[in-house]
Amino acid sequence: MFKTTLSKGIFIPSMVFIFLVSITSVLYPELTDQILNLIKNFIFVNLNWVYVWSVTLFVIFLVYLLFSKYGNIRLGDNDSRPEHSFFSWVAMLFSAGMGIGLMYFGVAEPMQHYSSEVFGLTQYVNKAKNAQLYTFFHWGIHAWAIYGLVGLSLSYFTYRFKLPLSLRSCFYPLLKNKINGKWGNVIDVFALCSTFFGITTTLGFGVVQINSGLQILNIVPDTNFIYQIMIVAILVSLAVLSALTGVDKGIKLLSNINVILVVCLLLFVLAVGPTVFLIGSFTEGLGNYINNFFNLTFATHVYDQETLPWFYDWTILYWAWWISWSPYVGLFIAKISKGRTIREFIVAVLLIPSLFNFIWMTVFGNGAIWFDMNVGKGALSALAGNPDALMFRFLEYLPYSEIASYMTIFIVIIFFVTSADSGIFVMNSIATKNALKSPKWQTILWGGLLAVLALVLLNAGGLKALQSMTLITALPFSIIMILFIVSLLKGLSIDQSYYDRNFSKATVPWSGRLWKDRLKQIVATKDRSAVDFFINTVVKEAFAELQIEFAKNGIDAAINYKTDPSKIEMEIKYDVINNFIYGVETTSKKVATYLIDEDNLPGIQLSGTFFPKAYFGDTRESYDIQYFTKKELISDILKHYDRFLGIVSEENNGMFISSDSYEQL
Repeated sequence: MFKTTLSKGIFIPSMVFIFLVSITSVLYPELTDQILNLIKNFIFVNLNWVYVWSVTLFVIFLVYLLFSKYGNIRLGDNDSRPEHSFFSWVAMLFSAGMGIGLMYFGVAEPMQHYSSEVFGLTQYVNKAKNAQLYTFFHWGIHAWAIYGLVGLSLSYFTYRFKLPLSLRSCFYPLLKNKINGKWGNVIDVFALCSTFFGITTTLGFGVVQINSGLQILNIVPDTNFIYQIMIVAILVSLAVLSALTGVDKGIKLLSNINVILVVCLLLFVLAVGPTVFLIGSFTEGLGNYINNFFNLTFATHVYDQETLPWFYDWTILYWAWWISWSPYVGLFIAKISKGRTIREFIVAVLLIPSLFNFIWMTVFGNGAIWFDMNVGKGALSALAGNPDALMFRFLEYLPYSEIASYMTIFIVIIFFVTSADSGIFVMNSIATKNALKSPKWQTILWGGLLAVLALVLLNAGGLKALQSMTLITALPFSIIMILFIVSLLKGLSIDQSYYDRNFSKATVPWSGRLWKDRLKQIVATKDRSAVDFFINTVVKEAFAELQIEFAKNGIDAAINYKTDPSKIEMEIKYDVINNFIYGVETTSKKVATYLIDEDNLPGIQLSGTFFPKAYFGDTRESYDIQYFTKKELISDILKHYDRFLGIVSEENNGMFISSDSYEQL
């Protein structure tokens, strides 16, 4: 039998639902598309306000967190630090968040807005401005607020509370341990199906664009289905290989390469295109976006009936699309965001990708509009209904167009692979309840399922039906995301109270009784041996004496020793709650080089200064205890123990004190 980490309660129901929808879409593509379209249109027409208010709420909430007292809370233990460099982190979240869509709609969306009958009554200048404005709106802060909320919720509850990297964990403050039962499985099944449908449809449309580009460059003779099979087989194989290497290798490497190539292509178009026009239009477009931000956010177009169909087909469709993709993108962003602060997370997720999207859409979208007005005489506008080829037709107006087209295809291919490999990674993570290590055949299974279903649906014309299904799932998930906000607020409130509440003083005020001894300690050379000596005498004696007294009171306290670096800790173990830990370790800090030669500063060494640092089991901020006497140290330990007992006795702190944690995270 195959060894597997798949959870039957998640995997089997998900596969049943995915295959039922897919088979129905293949056997009855037109009927399925018609029925799902009716449902989608009903939602868009009658419940579009749910999307408008939900997305608005997501933006307001994240901006509130950005400037609130919660912004400094770290996604992980207080002493945790990011696992990836800032550049790699942004590159990976950007590649997963936008991917092929950036290449597909970079020229197509601004051109479609520009040529739309909705703006047909206005002069071309206003049409161009509106095209840019609404493109910014659809690809900017609102889109990334959707991804950001899901990613932040998952990161917070996974790394702060040691829960599984799963959507069910975001409900812990509301459902508590019920997330481990059927309710949790239902949530994860929903996330897995939504992720699978979203990636399948996107990869299907991505294959069409790659095939179209290869045909334009005469690499393949046409867009025959045979060539699409070959493209999918090659690219999904690469995605599986990348996924097998893990996030730290394949996915990170491809994302970094992708961002570098995208920037190079962007700079090329900016340099050889209408540079002055593009820079000026970006500046004006950004100002236009900022000035109209609130009007755009709350607009429902009820007073302008002629624009309502456009509103449903663009803004509402985009909000539904981003929401339906958010389980996948949010899970991936969460996976790579451990150690970031909430403020750092929100700034990076909301602003950096949005700003880059604005620049990209201006350079490619406004560049295409400029050529359409001044060179092509409407030739590009006429292709607005053919987005698969529009990017390549736009590049033909530039010098070295063939090189740029080859580069574009290469970027689309890498986007395809990074979307697929991160999708495979996320789906396996959901289906296995975030198993630490899964057999390789599971990764191959997910890749094979994506490839086969995408091709079968593409050949049968069922991709549109599956896309409609994906958009329909956005409605219930928007409600789920609102509950994420409730859970986050509850969790953050308890978090702040837990770490800030002053159960006891953590430091001991000095008295004048031992001032001569204090002075000797202050001016003494603070090298490693001196601190090790302090730990092996004062600290060790204090721990031993306190251990005896704990035993007299029926409490078993263990003393743990480590030598590299010198470390000693007192630990009181429990079955239900987290253990109480008070430890002391040798720690160093750098000294400014200009102090080394100062004669009137004793004990300064180039290698730095050392001190004994107290640390705690809940990773609260540590501090220097080098001037504590034995009795003062005992007193300090008892104050922390008193604080610990006070915390564990309060029901609200259950999320922080439970020993039922997932240490593999």
